[in-house]
Amino acid sequence: MTLEILTPDKKVFEGEVTAVTVPGTMGSFQILRDHAPIISTLEDGPVIIKNKTDEQTFIIKGGVVEVLKNKIVVLAEGVAL
Repeated sequence: MTLEILTPDKKVFEGEVTAVTVPGTMGSFQILRDHAPIISTLEDGPVIIKNKTDEQTFIIKGGVVEVLKNKIVVLAEGVAL
């Protein structure tokens, strides 16, 4: 899967991932390969990115996530690394 994390200022992350956990408005949820298409609002909190060898965490300040055909786009109001 490919993931992009974007803010109004810049592209924070772009790359291949195996799993992403996002802070949804109704609670955090994980996105895996072949996830159903979804658009969801996000709360302030951690976006946890996993790939085959490591794990990264970005703290976002709200936003939305879109998942479509194994492409995930997180549009965040802001990101603290």
